[in-house]
Amino acid sequence: MARDDTKVSRPRGVQTIETGGRILTALSRAKGPMQLRDLAEQVDIPGAQLHPYLVSFREMQMVEQTERGQYQLGPFALHLGLSRLRNQNPYRDTIARVGTLSDELGLMVSISVWGMHGPTITYVQEFDGRIHANVQVGGNYNMTVTATGAVFGAFLPKSITQDVVDRELSDAEFQRRTYFKVDADVYVAAAAKAKSNGYALTRDMPIPGVSAIAAPVFDHTGTIQLAVTVIGPSGHIDLSPDGEPVRRLMAFTGDLSRDLGHGSDA
Repeated sequence: MARDDTKVSRPRGVQTIETGGRILTALSRAKGPMQLRDLAEQVDIPGAQLHPYLVSFREMQMVEQTERGQYQLGPFALHLGLSRLRNQNPYRDTIARVGTLSDELGLMVSISVWGMHGPTITYVQEFDGRIHANVQVGGNYNMTVTATGAVFGAFLPKSITQDVVDRELSDAEFQRRTYFKVDADVYVAAAAKAKSNGYALTRDMPIPGVSAIAAPVFDHTGTIQLAVTVIGPSGHIDLSPDGEPVRRLMAFTGDLSRDLGHGSDA
């Protein structure tokens, strides 16, 4: 029989380290210190087999034992977490992954951060099917008529965003160029909906024939660091809540946020 060379073997690891990782993961997810028996049940390891791991982890201060004999993560675990946070770069990490998102969806993707003049475009991942949209690095998204603006309006304090919003609403030339009514109530409603849904979308605005979906990326403090926006022709991009663009974008920004420590009890 011919040998099947198509099967890809998994790189061999160290089982003891993987078991230790399961123990540390259980402790990191616990709401408080754990009894040995509860931890053993959580990781499905007999207490007698689990105890030597905890002894070693205590020696290296990865785990500590409370006065009541319970176990929790120790000082070295904190130092590891802080080291990870110091070396995190939300912008760099997003750029490294955004090409895959663009390829999977077949759509343009942009990255924006908050700047002096509002949402500032810092990176654009083009796609083969180019669209007629003025999305350029260094440019700004309007706050009141874009999905990106609604996201920053939803997740940044009003004290930061309101001046930019007021400037747009009082700009007669901006109002004249728009194809739709723009006022404070429309903007406030869009920002509130973005906060409720966790993302924002626009259809045929601010450019007819072009639609967009934007979602935030948070850091470990819960602060929005940037927004990722998916852009495409209105007839090509599915804007429904269960459509692939929304689902994939939310998974993408959710993974980035978790990697930056967002949602961690610690």
